[in-house]
Amino acid sequence: MRASIIILLRINGRAGTSFMSNFGLQQNTSVPLYRQLKDKILSDISSGKLAEGEKIPTEIELSELYNISRITVRNAVKELVAEGYLVKKQGKGTFVCLPKIERKVVHLLSFTAACDANHLPTHSVVTRREILRDYRNARQLLELESDDSVLYIQRLRIAGDAPLMLENNYYSLKRLGFLQQEDLSGSLYQLLREKYAIVPTYAGETTVEMVRADSDSAPLLKQPPGEPLFLMKTLILDSQHQPIHYGEQYIVAERYTFSF
Repeated sequence: MRASIIILLRINGRAGTSFMSNFGLQQNTSVPLYRQLKDKILSDISSGKLAEGEKIPTEIELSELYNISRITVRNAVKELVAEGYLVKKQGKGTFVCLPKIERKVVHLLSFTAACDANHLPTHSVVTRREILRDYRNARQLLELESDDSVLYIQRLRIAGDAPLMLENNYYSLKRLGFLQQEDLSGSLYQLLREKYAIVPTYAGETTVEMVRADSDSAPLLKQPPGEPLFLMKTLILDSQHQPIHYGEQYIVAERYTFSF
């Protein structure tokens, strides 16, 4: 299955008021009031008056500020949410979204490369490195012999200050055991290419399903337990179609959209 992934990065923030000043809605015009409010919010997002991740005033506050109905405010906000400029978080409010990053799995654009292309600083934190003697699913996908062990490495992938992905990769210990000592805070694929002449080239079958953040993933991703996550499973192959790693990635659902 070929998939392209569009990553939506979002962070929490405080309610902002900067876009309220020196602005009034024009009653005697053909432009609907909801459209005027929408255009003003868009303008302030583009200019930076409304910061990425900043919380906007509530529906009631906007209604009272501009002397318009809550339905008018609701229509403006609804369109901005649908278009990806704002995001609603239950029990918290409405926030400005962070920039979108496009990542096409079929081209093996790595997490690091995708963030670099969007001028977003990124790094990774290794949270676990273990040798597994018996993990049947990974052993089969990696085409290992019965006596081969699996090297398991878990990394937290971070863009800016926001954790986006909990990466669980499984490798052949015999082939890629050197990763036990390597610094994996940067790009794994760049390291494999430049230092070991192992070139990640193909993605095998990729599946995506919806799961919930549990007691293991929630604290690392800074999400409440039960928060929706995407679970993406994929097998990465080198230029000779030999398995490099099998991966299970837990992704904060509100920050990603998938197109196939």
